[in-house]
Amino acid sequence: MEKEQKTVVIGTLGAGYAARLHGNGYKKVSGVHVRLKTICDIQVELAEKVKEEFGYETVCSDYDQMLADPEIDVIDIVTPPFNHVDMAIKAIRAGKHVICEKPLTGYFGEKGQENVGTVSKALMYREILASMDRLKEVLDGTDRKFFYAENFVYATPVQKAAEIIRAKKSKVLFMKGEESLKGSSSPVAGKWNRTGGGTLIRTGTHPLTGMLWLKQQEAAARGEVITVKSVTADCGRSTECLTEYEHRHIAARPEDVEDFGVIIITFSDGTKCMTIASDTVLGGTKNYIEVYSNDSSLMCNITPTDILNTYFLDEEGLEDVYISEMLPSKLGWNKAFVSDEIIRGYMGELQDFMDTIAYDGTPSSGFSLAYESMKVMYAAYQAAEEGRRIDF
Repeated sequence: MEKEQKTVVIGTLGAGYAARLHGNGYKKVSGVHVRLKTICDIQVELAEKVKEEFGYETVCSDYDQMLADPEIDVIDIVTPPFNHVDMAIKAIRAGKHVICEKPLTGYFGEKGQENVGTVSKALMYREILASMDRLKEVLDGTDRKFFYAENFVYATPVQKAAEIIRAKKSKVLFMKGEESLKGSSSPVAGKWNRTGGGTLIRTGTHPLTGMLWLKQQEAAARGEVITVKSVTADCGRSTECLTEYEHRHIAARPEDVEDFGVIIITFSDGTKCMTIASDTVLGGTKNYIEVYSNDSSLMCNITPTDILNTYFLDEEGLEDVYISEMLPSKLGWNKAFVSDEIIRGYMGELQDFMDTIAYDGTPSSGFSLAYESMKVMYAAYQAAEEGRRIDF
């Protein structure tokens, strides 16, 4: 007998770029009826556009008003990260489940403070742990679920790698993951008080969290407990040596953040993983995770892929055709993004979240993974600043 299709009612907080990624993902969820009830943003005109594009029923600019709606099951937080924790706590206390975009949190300084990147990273580390502990305490006191929207966990090659690791019970000896590009299109990406860091937290958090999750899959399959033992890191601003003319192709404009970073984790079983993040890489977005185990090598190429290669001598008729990310031109040879929302995991994460809410399951990416990822990230910032290994 077929199980009855459940309905999950969504309230989305934030009407920016991530709201569209999630909107496209909700469209493709199957087996659960997703009802997009309310889109909330202080910029009502942005919310109206998202409402029309994805079919939300109502628009509002008051978060408390949306939280008071008894029909809404889950709040999908796609705002900038500086208010993620406070917004999540309010939602949980209002009896809602929470979906939270990455990164979970960060250190942003006092309101209006500039040059936050000069603040002691040891202080930042303590502050973000306290912030996450506050959220954990609220979560632990309820039966509400927390979903961490880290798409790398759900990227199709990463999911397949996890299936292989579980089946073979492989011992993963070394992983390397990277997200690099030519910089961010956001005008505030160079300011710590708006982003909580530079390229490490903005882009490096993706492969970092994906590799932490893969290590968890290995541990569960082998019946082991594997934790992060220590972190070392290095980061800096490598574009400072460029003249203005030399800088013309690089979008990175770091003020008090890094444009390059690398993190090396040592796990409790002695194995390693390395995260690379850079805002100095031309040629489009570079996303991958490589997994080297005792009995396999797995190359998870997320973008670019070779599903479709394109060659154009002109761009006539292609004005509204999306080819790939972070390329200034569609001319010549390019590796086109095909089914990007599936390969990069946006559809998979929302399918998992909706199934988990509808049928009372456990998400692949939840609060504990978010906590571990941010803990490692800020320990890495401290390690880089102090030039030493941070032990847990």
